[in-house]
Amino acid sequence: MSEVLVTGGSGFIGAHAILQLLAAGHRVRATLRSPDRQSEVLTMLRRGGATDTGPLSFHAADLTSDEGWAAAVDGCNYVLHVASPLPAAVPKEEDELIVPAREGTLRVLRAARDAGVRRVVVTSSFAAVGYGHEGRRRPFDETDWSRLDGPGIQPYPKSKTLAERAAWEFIAREGGALELATINPVAVLGPVLGPDFSTSIAMVQALLAGQAPAVPRISFGLVDVRDVADLHLRAMTDPAAKGERFLAMAGRSVSLLEIAQVLRARMGVGGRRVPRHELPDWLARLLGVVVPQLRAVQPLLGRYCEASADKARRLLGWSPRSNEDAIVATAESLLELGIVKREIG
Repeated sequence: MSEVLVTGGSGFIGAHAILQLLAAGHRVRATLRSPDRQSEVLTMLRRGGATDTGPLSFHAADLTSDEGWAAAVDGCNYVLHVASPLPAAVPKEEDELIVPAREGTLRVLRAARDAGVRRVVVTSSFAAVGYGHEGRRRPFDETDWSRLDGPGIQPYPKSKTLAERAAWEFIAREGGALELATINPVAVLGPVLGPDFSTSIAMVQALLAGQAPAVPRISFGLVDVRDVADLHLRAMTDPAAKGERFLAMAGRSVSLLEIAQVLRARMGVGGRRVPRHELPDWLARLLGVVVPQLRAVQPLLGRYCEASADKARRLLGWSPRSNEDAIVATAESLLELGIVKREIG
């Protein structure tokens, strides 16, 4: 049994990582910005199938402060640094994302190095790989980095790129014996356990809540959160993961229209049929949810976003669920939790 720290334990990926760590027999610590959220996290874990949370403890720590990190990592073998700001819309000031993402990552790495942690796995993003490449027509892989001087660069991909680059520079310059691996997921779907979930989930939520009369022509890669967590655990212990980046993507990219078609075929009509006189207001609300999030966390309209996860499959034996399975699992959990009401009309 290893002692593993998961930063951002109340988050969508963080909670699923804790579930899999507990199931694998590890002792787990989770950082929370507010200790008041402990009961909420325990509820999420029970909902996800955890039967014994005895090996789990909580530590208060914030990415913007040094306080609490030394205690959180003391005695740990591994750290999964999952916590990172992810907005529902583009912030007015890019430093609202860049500073906590970059400085928070360095803060965790310093604490891990000083505590003698063996390896840190950082949750980066496809946003650090595939943005700013005008005219790209071949799949992205782990050798690619987002071009911060390229067209359409928003604060979120800039923050993820700068944070990951800072992590690799830290390891090379002053990491000592500390090892690093990074995971770069595309849009993360899958079973929702509570109120904190990927902003990608809001796309499915909006489509499931009613019969969309129109959707933006946008495509992007998908991956199930359970497979993202699994890849973190593989990268945590496998010797082949030392010093490597891993893209996490289930298959080819899909469009919003294809997601809507899967929901209709597998789930039926998720919400009420929108009367004709309500369509203008309803469409405005739908686009108001979907478009700002896509601008923040996905390639913009018309951008090429195919990527290859062959490296994770080849080196770590990773085998993700299909896009369709991830979409359906998302929808089922939203309905089960009552986040979306099933109404036929």
